[in-house]
Amino acid sequence: MDTLTRMRAFIDVVEAEGFSAAARKIGRSKALLSKYVRELEDELGALLLNRTTRQFSLTEAGHTYYRRATEIVREVDSLADAVRESSGDVRGRIKLSAPRTFADAPIGQSLIDFAKTYPDIVLETHLDDRFVDLVEEGFDLAIRISRLENSSLIARRLSPFSVRICASPELIEKYGKPERPQDMANMPCIVDTNGRWLSNWPFLGENGETITVSVDGRLEVNSPIVTRTAALSGLGFAILPDFIAASDIEAGRLVPVLDDRILPGGGIFAVYPHRRYLPAKVRVFVDFLVQWFKPQDRA
Repeated sequence: MDTLTRMRAFIDVVEAEGFSAAARKIGRSKALLSKYVRELEDELGALLLNRTTRQFSLTEAGHTYYRRATEIVREVDSLADAVRESSGDVRGRIKLSAPRTFADAPIGQSLIDFAKTYPDIVLETHLDDRFVDLVEEGFDLAIRISRLENSSLIARRLSPFSVRICASPELIEKYGKPERPQDMANMPCIVDTNGRWLSNWPFLGENGETITVSVDGRLEVNSPIVTRTAALSGLGFAILPDFIAASDIEAGRLVPVLDDRILPGGGIFAVYPHRRYLPAKVRVFVDFLVQWFKPQDRA
């Protein structure tokens, strides 16, 4: 049995957080995976995993080996992908991290469309609103909705991103349309606790500076999708990503306010670590998203 096979088994067990879960995921027996990891430990002369009937954890040596092993396996897979790409055969598994907001919104259809277009690529999608560590956690790439500042990652911009403050026509008829940011302090608002601003909403001041206004309301929720539903129901003003609010604004179900006082937005990016060989499957996926997000392709 070669070291690379044992190494892959070890990585599968670590990422699945257990032998049973790894066995179910990759379709091999728990006993076989246990055998591979034990042989790897014998080969290295070091204990990599602490395992009991109820607990599972990496030893210090296991942490070190996992970090380097994932890099080695990715390089091997990337080299194989490069050869396959030259022959027109792109296949494999992509481990993707994406925000729930992305997947729940209409733009999440991009992932479905990719899966339908490339049946030989498995898109293993993990929805999480935190910024995962791509290298440490073994991800091929991530979708980020933000202003990117981490130079250790390669980023391709898929689409611009901004937010809108809006409310239902009925609510605006009842409370009036705010003329300046400070007016929001006296308006019922819906607070998305999953956002970075919480109840301190940022605006552009009269001289271009950033100001914040404290808002309040009867609903706080950690979901822009529920925030949208609440705004449509007339429960308050809401800050919504433009890709969630756009169709409702166009249809007149939501009315935008204070557009000229909204801070400049960021973008939607596909990000991935610096690597010597970018896997063909990742390149194909990113190229697909770039084309999907072009306005003419979404019309």
